[in-house]
Amino acid sequence: MQKNMAAISPLFLTRRAGVLLHPTSLPNEQTFSHPDSIAQLHGTLGKDAYTFIDFLAASGISIWQMLPTGPTHADLSPYQSLSSHAGNPELISIDWLIEKNWVTPKSKWNSAGAITENISAKMHKIRAECAIQFYALIASEQGKELSEKFNQFRKENLYWLDDFVLFMALRKYFDNCPWNQWPEAVKKRSPEALQAYDETLKSEIALFTFEQFAYSQQWQQLRHYATEKNIALFGDIPIFVAHDSADVWAAQEFFNLDAEGNALTVAGVPPDYFSETGQHWGNPHYNWRAMEESGFSWWLARLRSQLNQFDLIRIDHFRGFEAFWEISGESKDARNGTWVKAPGEAFLKACFAEFPSLPLVAENLGVITAEVEALRHQFNLPGMLVLQFAFDGNMKNPHLPHNHSHSDVIYTGTHDNDTTLGWYQTLSEQQQQLVEDYLCGSKQTMPWLLIDAALASVAPMAIIPLQDILMLDGKHRMNMPGTIGKNWMWQFNWRQLPEDLSGKLYTRLARYDRLS
Repeated sequence: MQKNMAAISPLFLTRRAGVLLHPTSLPNEQTFSHPDSIAQLHGTLGKDAYTFIDFLAASGISIWQMLPTGPTHADLSPYQSLSSHAGNPELISIDWLIEKNWVTPKSKWNSAGAITENISAKMHKIRAECAIQFYALIASEQGKELSEKFNQFRKENLYWLDDFVLFMALRKYFDNCPWNQWPEAVKKRSPEALQAYDETLKSEIALFTFEQFAYSQQWQQLRHYATEKNIALFGDIPIFVAHDSADVWAAQEFFNLDAEGNALTVAGVPPDYFSETGQHWGNPHYNWRAMEESGFSWWLARLRSQLNQFDLIRIDHFRGFEAFWEISGESKDARNGTWVKAPGEAFLKACFAEFPSLPLVAENLGVITAEVEALRHQFNLPGMLVLQFAFDGNMKNPHLPHNHSHSDVIYTGTHDNDTTLGWYQTLSEQQQQLVEDYLCGSKQTMPWLLIDAALASVAPMAIIPLQDILMLDGKHRMNMPGTIGKNWMWQFNWRQLPEDLSGKLYTRLARYDRLS
């Protein structure tokens, strides 16, 4: 097979360390000084995000990795987004809008009665009032410069924005029903029907457009700050998209759907480390033939949006580009599937032809074949190694440190794993002894024993979940695959960071030559 000369990201040319933390897991402790600071339930792109970047910089850490940042469904999973282009409006900091004088706070925003509401509904109402003030501002002479920025944003994002905001307005209008249950004309995107709803839902469309502009402005300011502090932002693209999403509704020809918009086949994985019965994700599969005939235009647009946000991008479930697990749309059992070949080589060639310096990392965990690894190496894509997967007694296990390579990213664990302390506590005494013996009988306690092993690895990039740095147990894990309930809700607070933590990390990174 001919070697593709796709260039590896410059971020892998020196040894680095990063922290894995989704923005929703940031604190939100009303740190602005004005009395009307808005209490939001989870982390945002506001002041605590900047404080976190300061912490990373002081610690010598140069990578902030996060999960997908798109708008989520009610289950909060960032891997089942309503759009692969849009930002999650729940990450918008209302305090930031106030500080920038886009809006003037109202006392009722933080009234006792409002706080007892569903927090998501409360914040939606607040953002709606912010939108009204914003549009009044940009219609005035005072807001002329902001108006120009807003119009430029709409122009640059036309390739996804109009479909997304109309989709969101329609979804709200139809009581949050999935798009394939909407009336036939709008489900099939009749131009006449879409034009009529554009007019009918004008105010809702304006709100959703404002949210995306506010998110973009806040994100770009945060990214600029991170760049000044030598912090690269590391994003995440789920290979599949949610059926109930603007992506599928707006481009139905690129998905394996029946005439009514139902998924003919859906994605998942067979039984593996995370689940004895496999995982049934329910995402519709792509119509790869149509994708390829279009020159993979849908995917190229998706990558363009992510490159506008991130310096490095992880492709989740990379093995699905070589072959994907196909489950009948009528089946709820992930075990009832088959592997189907995907046009991975043609796809990646198109990606690198469009973006020659595309900074990708392949998530190559789970059932990985030689063909999957050959595809990854053909395009010089770094893979992932996870120390929690290493200690099964097999000395050829690729996750063991002596098998690491210079083309990998090493993790203690990922968002799908238990925390390292939680993982270690669930091991038998024999398994714990195996870990300790391999790591030279070090007297270092968990999770620092595994953190040191990751930092010492030859892998050029080491990523540590913040839960491990804070020495937290399994009650603080982010996600338990195959379950629903309290996933994606973990949030830290600043009191959990010891005063000497930055110095402790900096010393370790210097020891392992990871100060970049």
